[in-house]
Amino acid sequence: MSDPRALPVGTVPVPEHRAADLREVRERLLGAKRVVLTTHLNADGDGAGSEAAVAAWLAEQGVASVIVNPTRFPLQFRFLLDPSTRVADWGGMEAVQAIDNADLLLVLDTSEPERIGPLASVLPRERMLVVDHHPPGSKTVADVGLLDPTAAAVGELVYDLLSLDGDPPPQASLLGIYVALVTDTGSFRYSNTTARTHAIASDLLARGIDPEAVYQRLFATVPRRRIELLREVLGTLQTERESGLAWMVVSHALISRVGASGEDLDNLIEHARSLEGTEVALLFRETPEGHTKISFRSNGAADVNRLAREFGGGGHVKAAGALIPARPAEAAPRVLAVARAIIAGGLRR
Repeated sequence: MSDPRALPVGTVPVPEHRAADLREVRERLLGAKRVVLTTHLNADGDGAGSEAAVAAWLAEQGVASVIVNPTRFPLQFRFLLDPSTRVADWGGMEAVQAIDNADLLLVLDTSEPERIGPLASVLPRERMLVVDHHPPGSKTVADVGLLDPTAAAVGELVYDLLSLDGDPPPQASLLGIYVALVTDTGSFRYSNTTARTHAIASDLLARGIDPEAVYQRLFATVPRRRIELLREVLGTLQTERESGLAWMVVSHALISRVGASGEDLDNLIEHARSLEGTEVALLFRETPEGHTKISFRSNGAADVNRLAREFGGGGHVKAAGALIPARPAEAAPRVLAVARAIIAGGLRR
């Protein structure tokens, strides 16, 4: 069998409207000696996969990098990390030193200060770049980089970034990009999936990515606590036939009792979303501080990004999130009232 790394690069051309910005980002990264990579709170497969991809590529280019996230790099995605990739958890001296010594800091999969939590107050704006595919909010963490909501995932933008000059990226980069695409498109089911998404995935498979191995890692193995969590959370499920709303509540007491982590809650909302007749699904999660993190998912015309922004959050048209400084018993009625207005047509896109 021929070496997949010998395949010609560039079979999926970089769109003209993003090429110039990506080239500037690439030149800045390759001109640096030390780079810090970060993403949003509670990194998902897109953020974590993109970080892993860029880190492996930088190492091959002789540029040192450290991943410093506002929350722990998810255990679920640690298989993506190349052995040479360094991860420094925020709050430790290694993370502080990495930020202080960095020539450049690259923020992936978000551009909003609120989404990087405690890092927003310590990252030097003048040394920062952003590569993101979310619609920009009123504030951004940096003035330069690329914000392109036409991309299915930030992993798509990373694919373009690493392919600009035709050199084959390392295998660890290809794996990170593939996981980014799979997770942010719902395994190529969501409406952000395009013909180009499939073309990139095809290119990655041709280069040796094993889709079954990725499936086994991401979806086919779960700890017992996740099943116990699901069993109890489904008991909180409520629906409104007239509005098309479906929602569930996760208390902090439940999370503590079953020993769940943030990663264990990632796909709970899909059970509410999949119910026939659901227009908008919501998951209300109580934090240790007594606040409420809300996940929003839309099946129809409702723009849950605009809904999330009503409460200081943001995201995509069909997937978004927000944090409210109140317990679920207080926060849920307020959010549901606005959601009903969206479904009735008050905030449709």
